Parts: sequence; C-alpha cells; structure tokens
Amino acid sequence: MKAYSIFEKPIKVFGIPNFERDKKLTRLPDDVIEKIPSLDFLGRRCPGGRIGFRTNSKTIGVRAKFKTLSLDIGMSVYSCQSFHVFAGDKKTSRFLGLMHPYNYESLELERTLTKDGIMEDVLILLPRNEILENIDILIDDDAEILPPTEYKYSKPIVYYGSSITEGGISCNPSNAYNAIISRHLDTDYINLGFSGNAKGEISMAEFINTLDFSIFVYDYDHNAPTVEHLKSTHEIFFKKIREKHPDAPVIMITRPCANYGKDEYARKEVVKATYDNAVASGDKNVYFIDGELFFKDFKDKELCFIDTVHPNDLGFHKMAEIIEPVIKDVLENEGN
Repeated sequence: MKAYSIFEKPIKVFGIPNFERDKKLTRLPDDVIEKIPSLDFLGRRCPGGRIGFRTNSKTIGVRAKFKTLSLDIGMSVYSCQSFHVFAGDKKTSRFLGLMHPYNYESLELERTLTKDGIMEDVLILLPRNEILENIDILIDDDAEILPPTEYKYSKPIVYYGSSITEGGISCNPSNAYNAIISRHLDTDYINLGFSGNAKGEISMAEFINTLDFSIFVYDYDHNAPTVEHLKSTHEIFFKKIREKHPDAPVIMITRPCANYGKDEYARKEVVKATYDNAVASGDKNVYFIDGELFFKDFKDKELCFIDTVHPNDLGFHKMAEIIEPVIKDVLENEGN
C-alpha cells in the first residue's frame, strides 16, 4: 500500500487551528498553553480534528503514532482513542468503521478498512482523548488520492466550552452535537471544548480572536467553578471577542443537564444578562439558547445522560435538534 503523510497535499486536515501554518497536531499553540498551563495536555489533543481526501481505493488505512494512551472513566477505547472513518458526500456519508489501538500499552497503530472502489470523499475523525505524534494515510498501490471536497460553509464555526462541547460522553466522536451539526449543514468547525478546564480565560478569548470564524458558540458555564466566577468572566469574555469580531454572530448557550436547580438557574441568569446587555447596546448579531430546553419536555430525559451531567448519543442528538436550526438560520442569513 502507498502511504501519504497528513502534513502533505493533497490531504487536508480540518478542525485544528493553524495546522496549515504550523504543521502540528495540536489545538492550541505553545504561547496560549504557557498562559493557561492547565491546558498543557488538553490543548494538545485534537477532538474535532478531521482528515479529508478523495480516493478510489478499495482499502483505507491509518498508520499512527500516539504520544499518550490513557484510560477514561466514562468512555471506551472505541469512543476516545479510535479513528472513525466515513465515506461519501459529507451530508449523507456512510460510516465505514473505526480503527482502534491494539491495547493501552501500544503507542503505534496500523489498521485498514474496505470501501467501494469509486472515487469519493473520505473523512477520518481523530481520536478525542490523546496527543498524536504522526499520522499516515494508506491506500491501494493502484489507487488515486485527490484533495477533499470543500465544505459548503468553509469558514469554520468555533465552539468553546466544557467536556460536553469536547464530545464527552458520546460513543463516537461524530455523535458530538457539533459534529452532528457539521454533518447536517456541511460546515467546517473547530472544537475548543476542554474537559473541566474552560473557565473563560481572557487569554483564550485572545486566541479565538486570531481565528477567522463564521460563528462563535460558547457554553462554558459548566466549568466555571462558581456563579460568581461566571459572572466575573462571561460578559468580559464576550466583549473581548467583540473587540476583534464586532459583527460576527455569537451564540451563547447555558448548560445542558438532566435537572435544573438553583445553581443552574443562577448561571442561566448570568448568561442571559450578557445577551440582554448586548442587545440593549444595539448588537444585532447575538443569540441565546436556553440549555434547559434541550431535555425539559422529553419524558425519557434520563435516557439522554450517562451521569445526569454528560449527554450520551441520544442527549447530543437532542441538543443538536435545538442548536442546529439557530446555526442554519445564521449561516443562511449571513451568507457565509
């Protein structure tokens, strides 16, 4: 089989900021990690990262080297250490399967899947949980490889938030709510979800300001240690984004959880106040989504969570059902 490095054309990597410039498999540059040391590990792994190309190969292979492999209390090796492969048009692509490590001791992987030998797009979603050192794509010796079809909306949506934003705890990275929306709307995206460590740091807002995005979505209130912390950071974070992106659509979401109580309502008031203040100041491109509505009227809402906090696949689908129409309207109205 022929091997192609993901660092070379015609392969394209989506969802990793500055990949074309830096040629690094890391979501955050070193200078941001230096300012937010708690993201030294989380900022270097690549949830939301995707490898795209077109090929008529009957065999698709991945040869990868991991820097880390670690157990996750809430997710299996299939969920968070595997490459998940899709083929066909992005909006109607079919799932070919996954390529997972042999065990938690082996840092090297080489596996293959089969597909029809027609020329079509292949999209490979990167593992959520691990830092990757290198990836090669393998195809048949007599096959062609071409650049991928671009997304309909090629300017990415940037999502910033918690482990839920990051994709925890879906059984497949393509089942995270932002991945579902990407597939349905054919839009590129960048996932800046950080498990337990998205706390509205100004350094993060400054980094996001360096990105060229179509929409900014943020929902980090799960990770704010207290309501007071959320109150002291949420509106400031929004205003920092507005300094560089005065007209970009911004969507604010409150936390999804099985049951809203006193703390959740207090946090919702903080997020809603940021939104209300923006509207009162004349901002016409800000949107508010009430996270309580994701599951409030669903009689089997307990089926949507693994632990009352983290949605499972059904929970992510319920989230996408409410978030997607808002994003769809924004994209169509903005002409992005």
